[in-house]
Amino acid sequence: MDGLTAVQARISEIQTRFTPQVQTTSRGWASAAAAAGLTGTSSTSVGSTVAAAGTASETAVVAEATKYLGVPYLWGGTDPSKGLDCSGLVQTVYGNLGIDLPRTSSQQATSGTAVASLADARPGDLVFFDNSSSRAGIDHVGIYVGDGKMIAAPQAGEVVKVQDVGNPTSIRRVLPQAAPATTATTSGGGSVAGVPYANLFTSAAGRHGVDASLLAAVASVESNFDAGAVSSAGAQGLMQFMPATAQGLGVDALDPASAVDGAARYLKQLTGQFGSTELALAAYNAGPGTVSRYGGIPPYAETQNYVRNVMSKAEGYR
Repeated sequence: MDGLTAVQARISEIQTRFTPQVQTTSRGWASAAAAAGLTGTSSTSVGSTVAAAGTASETAVVAEATKYLGVPYLWGGTDPSKGLDCSGLVQTVYGNLGIDLPRTSSQQATSGTAVASLADARPGDLVFFDNSSSRAGIDHVGIYVGDGKMIAAPQAGEVVKVQDVGNPTSIRRVLPQAAPATTATTSGGGSVAGVPYANLFTSAAGRHGVDASLLAAVASVESNFDAGAVSSAGAQGLMQFMPATAQGLGVDALDPASAVDGAARYLKQLTGQFGSTELALAAYNAGPGTVSRYGGIPPYAETQNYVRNVMSKAEGYR
């Protein structure tokens, strides 16, 4: 299961999460998706659209945006529990991925770089519209998901949904340019290019200043790159987060993009706290409190072996 498959898996979660809201509207996720030709796991689904041409960062945006399908439109809304307007949706989605955007659609339309036409648009690009005949300027924005579709919060009385893009006034690309997988090479003759989820490791490494090879090594030792893994102790997903740790970091442990990003942030935090990669890994495995209590790698065979194994694999990926 990769990040693209995870987008499809979210359909059932979305239906459950927003059922009470969707039932009060004329269009919810099911009807919006059906109208857009994105139901189920067909070749025209959101996940498949991104799978055809999306990078890891693009996939992360689409996956994040799908979490809010069915949320009611609320003018000025920035809190998903109450409602979102178009620019509030965009700001929330990108903010959750560590990219700060201005509050309004007209301000967001100056962010990033211009995309020449819809034919050149990529999933995750922002599509802008001037819908008002009485006032010139951008007044609406959506998140492009591919195949001429976008996720947007349309207007009062409706919900966040998938809809046709139509003819946007302008298109902007605010995602950082994804580095080729080969740039994850840090030294020697190897790299993370050949491992599962390589783009996720590379992208998270660039965002948070953590070695991509280290992230790949943690995933290998923790779950053997199994995004659906659940340990006997309750650790979940690709990076094996315990539920309490995942909650504290705002991570969806079973979403590979979210898990890798969270692991990069967490390892950066632990490295700053303890001063070395080895101690950060020990804290990742045994908990920060345990490392603090022992003043170093604790005398647990599991943790000591864990640190050695991760460091060895990371060196092999370099």
